[in-house]
Amino acid sequence: MSVRNTIRAAPTLFRIGFSEAIAYRAELLVWVLSTTMPLIMLALWSAVAQDGPVGRFGQPQFVAYFLATFVVRQLTGAWVSWEMNFEVRQGTLAMRLLRPIHPLWSYAVENLAALPMRLLVAGPVAVIALFIVGRSQLSKDPVIWLIWCVAMLGAWLVTFLANLIVGCLALYMESSLKLMDLWLALFFVFSGYLVPVELFPPWLRTIAQWMPFRYQIGFPVELIIGSLDRLAALALLARQWGFVVLLLGATTLIWRGGLKRFQAYGG
Repeated sequence: MSVRNTIRAAPTLFRIGFSEAIAYRAELLVWVLSTTMPLIMLALWSAVAQDGPVGRFGQPQFVAYFLATFVVRQLTGAWVSWEMNFEVRQGTLAMRLLRPIHPLWSYAVENLAALPMRLLVAGPVAVIALFIVGRSQLSKDPVIWLIWCVAMLGAWLVTFLANLIVGCLALYMESSLKLMDLWLALFFVFSGYLVPVELFPPWLRTIAQWMPFRYQIGFPVELIIGSLDRLAALALLARQWGFVVLLLGATTLIWRGGLKRFQAYGG
């Protein structure tokens, strides 16, 4: 399972993953529809802001924030925990182990291959957001946008690695999907997905900064709407990638231990 094999196999895996995304476009549409909560929160918070701003958020700020949240959510989603749970239960994970590419790499490529389909949804929303809120609500600093590109990769990695960890735990128990439900519950509260982290009480905002959830959604969104200066953005970027390293280390350890159990039982 060398790097050379991975590089050689990547184009084929991308083609297969993209073909599957097209073949299962109905399921993808259901997934997209299930992530429209930011649009619901946009309506709710805009109604609240009719009587006056909430913090520094008036109606235009809420529109910009939640449309950006919807776009970031579409581009950083992952579902590998459900896929791994299914394959471990069915024993089909063994087929991945026979390939000349590490299974975790194949999961990553398959998840990324669906991005073009999700861009078809996120792209029009981004254009609509720009048309509705105008450039005044978006960051005008090119350095912030460069940081945003790196932060988007980090956000996807945090999401994907968290999914991998939960998926790998299926090698130790009958099903680990309840743990994914717990992760998602915490994600909804602390990521900025439903409420901007900026509106949290100071003590809760401090807690959120030291949890990985904000770096999945809130941080990239705050960069889009220009809530952060360069120094604050770089500090949060460093923290985000610290979580990437920690999650990667945890994934490696849990995968190796779980794989021994899987092979021992003849999975």
